[in-house]
Amino acid sequence: MTPRTRPTPARRLLTALTTILALAAVAVVNRPIVVLATDQYHEFAINRQSYKETFGHWSLLPVPAGFKINAIHGALLKTGKVLIIAGSGNNRENFEAGTFRTILWDPRTDRFSDVPTPTDLFCAGHTFLPDGKLLVAGGTKSYEVLEANIKNAAGVMKIKNESPDFGARTFPKGTRFEADNGRIYVSRADVSVPAATKMWHGTQTMVHAGEVEVWVDAAEPGDAPVVEQPAQYKILGLEGDDTRNLYGIAEKITREKQEYGGDKTTYEFDPETERYVRTGDLSKPRWYPTLATLAGGDVLAVSGLDQFGRMIPGTNERYQVKKKKWVPAPSLRRTFPTYPALFLTQDERLFFSGSNAGYGSATEGRTPGLWDVKKNRFQPVHGLADSTMTETSASVMLPPAQDQKVMILGGGAVGDSPISTARTAIADLDDPRPAWRAGPRLPNPTRYLNTVVLPDDTVFTSGGSSGYRGGPYQGRKRSDLLTAQIYDVRKNAFRKAAEPAVGRNYHSEALLLPDGRVITMGSDPIYDRSGKNPGVFEQRIEIYSPPYLFQGARPAAPTGPSLIKRGEKASFATPDAARVREARLVRPSAVTHGTDVDQRSIALGVKRAPGGVTLSVPEKRGLVPAGWYMLFLVDGAGTPSPAKWVRIR
Repeated sequence: MTPRTRPTPARRLLTALTTILALAAVAVVNRPIVVLATDQYHEFAINRQSYKETFGHWSLLPVPAGFKINAIHGALLKTGKVLIIAGSGNNRENFEAGTFRTILWDPRTDRFSDVPTPTDLFCAGHTFLPDGKLLVAGGTKSYEVLEANIKNAAGVMKIKNESPDFGARTFPKGTRFEADNGRIYVSRADVSVPAATKMWHGTQTMVHAGEVEVWVDAAEPGDAPVVEQPAQYKILGLEGDDTRNLYGIAEKITREKQEYGGDKTTYEFDPETERYVRTGDLSKPRWYPTLATLAGGDVLAVSGLDQFGRMIPGTNERYQVKKKKWVPAPSLRRTFPTYPALFLTQDERLFFSGSNAGYGSATEGRTPGLWDVKKNRFQPVHGLADSTMTETSASVMLPPAQDQKVMILGGGAVGDSPISTARTAIADLDDPRPAWRAGPRLPNPTRYLNTVVLPDDTVFTSGGSSGYRGGPYQGRKRSDLLTAQIYDVRKNAFRKAAEPAVGRNYHSEALLLPDGRVITMGSDPIYDRSGKNPGVFEQRIEIYSPPYLFQGARPAAPTGPSLIKRGEKASFATPDAARVREARLVRPSAVTHGTDVDQRSIALGVKRAPGGVTLSVPEKRGLVPAGWYMLFLVDGAGTPSPAKWVRIR
């Protein structure tokens, strides 16, 4: 048999190229089939029991069309329902139309309902009160106006009243102020100027002028009425002594961008009646404030923008729960950027992790530290890597709360910077001289990360983006991260979790449900998927079921008292007493803009007995703030029971 002649190198190359081109053509023709097969296999893979046992599982919540809103705030109520607040939802048309939305979702029935929303709670602050009501304070009084849209120069006019003898004076909207050069500026709102006050210093009498502030706009468009220096203005229409005693002063009147303005209204949302109940006004209007629960049950309102879009410079105030009244707290003067993450510690201080949501000085008030709110002393906590990238970072008190450790995760540089970090760090607040130490790095540099404390002493993290509001990052047009991971506190390591289908960045939130699942919602990307057009608010809601829900039968929910006092014991019946190893009190979340200072998980002492367990509650009020908690029983494999609601006093 004559052997075949071996093809020449050129012939072999030509054959290979022909084969490659033929395969490529087949692949192109059959690409839809390949993609379909890939998608089908992915669906098959993520729905396998073995996959769920290891990584958990995501599902989309079917939200009726009439209840799809821009979720800006989320809170879990003691009834088990989730309060989802949009307010105007970062939508100017809604704001101008007075269309403000709040909805309730019941995880047990998947039913949705509307809640009448009296004012624009968009970007308010909130926290739970000892009786389970949700305190909501501030919100939006006015929307921002970009420089390109400002035709008439505008500024803040301070109206002075130097007369102590004729009481307050009212000036209606449209009051006209005249500059020395004759240019006219017109007020935007009705205001009342208090009378001047007399004060005696020894034998001398001093008169302190009453004053009030109001926006004014130049009567004519263009740059001619712009004033860059402080000046005094005459109020038109006054006569006699009024022309001398009443006048206006403005620092500047320009065509610069006008920031969002804060509101001063506050409410207690009642979970039983499912209605907002009006309470006393804030001392200062606030937009983007943090409400921090104090050890005694009162609440501190910190930071924010005022009604004119100016940073509030360290002027904080206290909500007196029993009186339902806000009072100034001049002894607690401290400046923070907006939505600062403040955690109540067991020694009754507030720990500022450095996390914040964006407005404020690039340097002042951003140093992490422990704030003694009794003596107004601040102990800096140093050692944080990437310390200039705490904006839009996440912070969480690690479980159990007795360990007094706070973790910061990710974050970005100040403003709309495209720079972000994968850094995490942990501060041990029990240390007399606490300092940050490095934690495990996130899989990607991440802003807007959602963090949720789970009842098995782990922390679930999901979503976020590397770029500002999901925008460009290192050459990519969009940077949303369809990733999730679980931080194991004991191992100080992340492990992979199932991947969500929906990206989450700015204006997103996540919280733990009483059945052990996690709900994620919201997201306000700056661009669409092309990176060219404005983004559309994400209204889909996803639910994550952690791996512990796929490990077989769970311990039964305990039955027993609904009220326990700190430092005392209580007995609960359960048919699974023999398998219970731990018990956790998990405080429900009230979260917005990645800021959730309410959630914490507290370890309880456990003594097993036939048919039940006796649980011991720690006595320190800084560790266990009064209020409603979810009580989970956890077995030796880390599987939690469904929660029972209990009130701690």
